[in-house]
Amino acid sequence: MKYTKLGTSGLKVSRIALGTMTWGVQNTQEQAFEQMDYALAQGVNFWDTAEMYSIPPTPATYGTTETIIGNWFRARGKRDDVIMATKFSPVSWARGEANPTTSKKSLMTAVEESLKRLQTDYIDLYQLHWPTNRPNYHFANWWTFEPARGAEAKQQIIENKLETLNTLQDCIQQGKIRHIGLSDDSAWGIKQFVDLAEKHNLPRMVSVQNEYSLLRRRDDHDVAEVCALEDVAYLPWSPLAMGVLSGKYLEGQFPVGTRFSKEIMGDQWDRFNTRVSLHVDGAVKAYMEVARKHGLDVCQMAIAFTLNRPWVASPIIGATTMAQLKSNVAAANLELSPDCLADIHKVYRDYPVTF
Repeated sequence: MKYTKLGTSGLKVSRIALGTMTWGVQNTQEQAFEQMDYALAQGVNFWDTAEMYSIPPTPATYGTTETIIGNWFRARGKRDDVIMATKFSPVSWARGEANPTTSKKSLMTAVEESLKRLQTDYIDLYQLHWPTNRPNYHFANWWTFEPARGAEAKQQIIENKLETLNTLQDCIQQGKIRHIGLSDDSAWGIKQFVDLAEKHNLPRMVSVQNEYSLLRRRDDHDVAEVCALEDVAYLPWSPLAMGVLSGKYLEGQFPVGTRFSKEIMGDQWDRFNTRVSLHVDGAVKAYMEVARKHGLDVCQMAIAFTLNRPWVASPIIGATTMAQLKSNVAAANLELSPDCLADIHKVYRDYPVTF
């Protein structure tokens, strides 16, 4: 396994990060234990979860994945072998808040609850799952996004960011978390946190994880520039576009048990159905043809592509079967040829925005 530094943290993390969101719905605890055992044995020391997992998020499954991981830590006794990342998730049913925010009270409560579920004394990387104090264009929100406007709105946003950083500093000083990061944030949001930390001598955001794949490359420009110049580790989530790049959803198919199947997504299916369309199918088929031409597995090619980006630290992979996990982990050692990258670029020019 290859390793890289996590921004300014000093941590050395595996070039592949283990995603965990399927544990508790699509995967049982026993299956999750098998995945964790295998990943660590392969040198994957960087694991990512969130308090709202497993997915799809519901009050009934909230905290399930952290609990499973905590049970593994207790059973295996290998907590210190893992760089554990989790997230503060501002969902209304997490703490009974009608309008959840990153307030000091909410953050402190969330940290304590995650520590209990994970059965640990510390969290290596504590992340903000998405912005709560301003409109957010991630997930499926980019088509209708309208930013906050005006000096008053900006001041409120900045004040909340300062409160957040001060609260997280308290958690660091208490030894509950080691480093902090962002998730599903913009170039402006990342840079504001970096500048405020430097100005007020507060903890620095060492990473950001956003959705990034062959099918979703909106961060190639402004976010990439901020991360590269400010030494913020970029962690792509869903490098396989939630499994779409595997081709299993082509022609409107939704295989039983897959993430986009109705029995898994339920009433949340509409949030992500834009990722399955005739236009997306065209891009997926084109990338599958590139993989075939170069003798590659399309999923491994997609993961290797993210690793090829010089500003990317560790893509976060997820799997529901051991075969998927083994293939995804092996992609860390795949080097794409210049000809393959050129063919990928040709497809990208034809399909720059797929969903």
